Amino acid sequence: MTNVDLLIKNARVYNSYTKTFNNVDVTVKDGNFYWIGANLPDILAERTIDLKGFSIIPGLVDAHMHIESSMATPTNFGRAAVKFGTTTVIADAHEIANVAGINGLPEFMRQPSCISVFYAIPSSVPSTTPAMETTGGIIGQDEVATLLNDPKIICLGEAMNFKGITSQPQSLIRKIIKDCRNIRPTMPLEGHAPKVSGKDLADFINSGITSDHTFQTPSSLIEKITNGMFIEIQQKSLSAEIVKTIIEHQFYEHVALVTDDVMADDLRSGHLNRLVEQTIKFGMAPEEAIYLATYTPARRMGLWDRGAIAPGRIADFVVLSDVDNFVIEDVFLHGNAVADIAAPDTNEGSSFDSTITDSVHVPVLTESDLLIKTAMQRDEVAVNTVQISATGTFTKRGQVSLPVVNGQVLWQEHNLSLLMVQNRYSGHGELAFGFVENGVKGHGAIGATWAHDHHNLMIMGTDISSMLAVHQQLVDDHGGYVVAENGLITANTPLPIGGIISSEPIDELGEKLATVRQAMRQLGYQNSNEIMSFSTLSLLVSPAIKISDKGLFDVKTQQPIPMFVK
Repeated sequence: MTNVDLLIKNARVYNSYTKTFNNVDVTVKDGNFYWIGANLPDILAERTIDLKGFSIIPGLVDAHMHIESSMATPTNFGRAAVKFGTTTVIADAHEIANVAGINGLPEFMRQPSCISVFYAIPSSVPSTTPAMETTGGIIGQDEVATLLNDPKIICLGEAMNFKGITSQPQSLIRKIIKDCRNIRPTMPLEGHAPKVSGKDLADFINSGITSDHTFQTPSSLIEKITNGMFIEIQQKSLSAEIVKTIIEHQFYEHVALVTDDVMADDLRSGHLNRLVEQTIKFGMAPEEAIYLATYTPARRMGLWDRGAIAPGRIADFVVLSDVDNFVIEDVFLHGNAVADIAAPDTNEGSSFDSTITDSVHVPVLTESDLLIKTAMQRDEVAVNTVQISATGTFTKRGQVSLPVVNGQVLWQEHNLSLLMVQNRYSGHGELAFGFVENGVKGHGAIGATWAHDHHNLMIMGTDISSMLAVHQQLVDDHGGYVVAENGLITANTPLPIGGIISSEPIDELGEKLATVRQAMRQLGYQNSNEIMSFSTLSLLVSPAIKISDKGLFDVKTQQPIPMFVK
């Protein structure tokens, strides 16, 4: 007689090695899958589950994501994501590291979660250099050496500094890559390579980085995979054309589905499961789509104890009532139903140190601080602008001529928004400005301390009184995401933990963020993801022109762009 903790009968069981569903019995012992086969003899089980023809697959593995993008604690994130079948994530916590450095990162990593959370070494703190952006900490070689000793660390997080990677042998990122290869030679090195091809791509891969998760086209997918890259497909890359390319070229072994960033309001209705659903709808067989969300991401990250229903693997699994439509009926962690073991969402803010919960230090602004002046003795001046796209996070550089009266630039009547970034780490509140096309169209302002990746205080507006109201609210709340119209706050999501995280449960947090999103639309902000579009105006590694507390920059050349065209 064979004693086990759990016997699962009458299930269609997914086999990751043959990519097929089979009618077999499954046993679980000590939290792991044990004996699997048809009509297992002489089994004595403490519990038996009859799935009556339902299917089971391994728990979903998200190989590239940022918990901070949900604006929730790891605890509340896990409680939300597990409902949708996500049982393991590899989190790149470079957002909290940019805010709080090496001191804040371990504190974030020790927060509990019902799902398995592994971490990446934040390779981009800052994402570029201190000369281009101010952050609350720097992850250098000494910090990396410390993190490499942590068993929760299983990869190097997305390396973003393209110039440092490809053409600066003595750059910090090149030194970090070298240290990782010397100390942990089998550890995956993750990359961020938007619109990189040809010799640039060869130089990028030659550094040792072997993956990319940024926006892909069929041609970029083919070029990168045939040059040895593992591609992580996130929502913005997922299309019928991409799925067709994977199928036609049989790229299944070189691709995984990942979420990257899922906002709190979206997390209320789905996580990695949504990408599996869409991939199936775009024409991929369910067996292959499941493979890309379970086995290939686990293998990429060296997690040989998950991603498959096989002896010795952790018994995290998802019960599906409809495979073709990916309908989830139940989720199990270590052989136990989530419904039986998961505690309700809770407020988890008290366990964070005060240096993280009080991290926004800026002086109060007045109207005169937001007046744009020029020393040029002209009646008109040309300014460089940031042009926001209707989809995605890429921007373009534009140019607009504006009138000047007594040295003051009159921009309000020219369909522009004023963009401001304030250093929130130095205590002095240094300001940088830029002009935006296709931003706020109404009479109001949008502001956040959730501003990739430096997370300084950023505000965009057409109305100075609204910009000041947003600024005051962000200071009062120790950070957040705020919208104002006609000088009055219309939506607010406080994020007091590092200015980027809330301790509220996902349902409550998501409702507030949805209100912010709607208020942005009310002001005429147009983008397929308004929150991410605004927040990445400060991301100095995402093409083509972005802003920090140091000013405007050309992303590719990393050269400053003056506000005024000389």
